[in-house]
Amino acid sequence: MTIKEAVLKSLEDINGVTNYWAVFEHIISNNYYDFGEAKTPGSTVSAILGDFIRNGDTRVKRIKQGSTYSYYLTKNEQNIGLEILSGETEPLVTGKTKARKTKTYEERTLHKLLSSFLKNIDTYSKTIFHEHSNGKDSNQIWTHPDMVGIKFLNLQTKASQNFLKSINRVDTFKLSSYELKKEINSDSELKKAYFQAVSNSSWANYGYLVAFEFSDNLYEEMERLNQSFGIGIIELNANPYQSKILFPASYRDLDFKTIDKLCKMNNEFENFIVQVEKLMTASEKYLMGAEKELDEFCDTYFANDTEVENYCTENHIPITIE
Repeated sequence: MTIKEAVLKSLEDINGVTNYWAVFEHIISNNYYDFGEAKTPGSTVSAILGDFIRNGDTRVKRIKQGSTYSYYLTKNEQNIGLEILSGETEPLVTGKTKARKTKTYEERTLHKLLSSFLKNIDTYSKTIFHEHSNGKDSNQIWTHPDMVGIKFLNLQTKASQNFLKSINRVDTFKLSSYELKKEINSDSELKKAYFQAVSNSSWANYGYLVAFEFSDNLYEEMERLNQSFGIGIIELNANPYQSKILFPASYRDLDFKTIDKLCKMNNEFENFIVQVEKLMTASEKYLMGAEKELDEFCDTYFANDTEVENYCTENHIPITIE
């Protein structure tokens, strides 16, 4: 069996609601799959189950149980009580054992995944630390973006570059704002996070809400919000290059008054704008140096897949290990 086949066979054997650890132990006890030297085989099973949902595979469904998810085969849905499916009562998890308590990841560890995804699509990004701002009032979470990004228009010839800059420098780059969340599981969580992204991105050309995991029943509401307010939505993946822009962001003109306000509030945001300005105004002689300086100032990103795997393992981010 492949690992996916082993997961599906275990869900069929269990014939009810279960969690990733019970599925993992069922695979081991029945010798369905050899994990070999995988460092975190339980996390591999968890990631596989999550992939069924993220990829829209209709064979597997899940329900929220406390702070974790439980899974079942769609064809076994008739065996599960309506009170469990509606969330009125917690399911009795079937399988040999309940899931062991495992360390979870922090929201800020997702920033490097996002910066790597953005770098892959030619966008420089920088984390803006709220705690470094002037003032400590809680309302600042509705002002600061979690990350900012800039993408330059890639023109091939020097003549076209100079021509565009002479017409309108603003059209040579696009600034983006990103609001990050670990997971969004309910309609109320989605609306709170979405309108936080609306507020935090009012200054930028593009605004995005980013989460590592969205509940699969929120797609229609995400689409409605996107069409109404224009904030894009990105589903982040442990393999950053498999992250997806679920809904694109709508373009807006820059709000320079808000940019000025953010520069006054936060040194990192101000320094980001300074670095961008240096690159925009650099002469051809100093262009490569200014680009290198911006790259070094911005967030780091992964050099290869091994770095991705090691980072996710160290920070307890679920990832599929081949």
